[in-house]
Amino acid sequence: MSASDPQFITVGSGSDARKIAYLSQAPAQEGGPGLLWLIGLKSDMMSTKAEALAAWTAARGLGFTRFDYSGHGRSGGAFEDATLSDWLEEAAAVFQQVTRGPQILVGSSTGAHMALILLRHLMATAPEEAQRVPGLVLIAPAWDLTEALMWNQFSEEIRREIMEKGKWVRASDYDPAGYPITKRFIEDGRRHLIKGAGFDPGRPVLVLQGGEDRDVPIAHARELKSVLAGDWVRITEVADGEHRMSRPQDLEKLYGLIETLVPGA
Repeated sequence: MSASDPQFITVGSGSDARKIAYLSQAPAQEGGPGLLWLIGLKSDMMSTKAEALAAWTAARGLGFTRFDYSGHGRSGGAFEDATLSDWLEEAAAVFQQVTRGPQILVGSSTGAHMALILLRHLMATAPEEAQRVPGLVLIAPAWDLTEALMWNQFSEEIRREIMEKGKWVRASDYDPAGYPITKRFIEDGRRHLIKGAGFDPGRPVLVLQGGEDRDVPIAHARELKSVLAGDWVRITEVADGEHRMSRPQDLEKLYGLIETLVPGA
């Protein structure tokens, strides 16, 4: 099996069971620190940033684990059937079953929201596991995406279509076919909102945000400072940066943020 061949874990049971594909690179030192990468919406674990992080962590002896949510990449399930609750269950399973030692959560766009709610979930259900997280690095954080960046931005016509037909297909610069936003996805997302929840992450939350991002406005990223309890959020703004933040100069900034959180560095 080559380094690019995924392994699988099964998450859920019965008709809800789905095979989740992951790749895991062990740290140079047993029990050493690593990163858990959380992908963006309709992305996959072989994206430009994920591949760059795989090479960067390997050169520094850090562990690196990445996976595809259900309905993405090489994991099972259909995108249209998935919810944030499903992806949270999958993220928690990968974190607890696959990773060992300290794990910096690194998430891009939707993955940034997933990193935040994964930490909150671990703090509530498995505090000893949450202690393995020294901090988070969030790229273009689409926190509360289903409400703040979707539902609240949709026209009455789009909202009506979702409520009456059960879904609406959203155009995307990243997928010519667009992707369906379902009523179930929106309603489930309300179970995982951060704003107004009084969530205190209890460790650094470092944000990398582009000033030219059309998908996650810079004002939305800045608001995270007042949404999260405690004084944990630090934002690095790149004036000419766009949503992907995958240019060499963007990646160098990303690496620098991660390095500040590596235990013992």
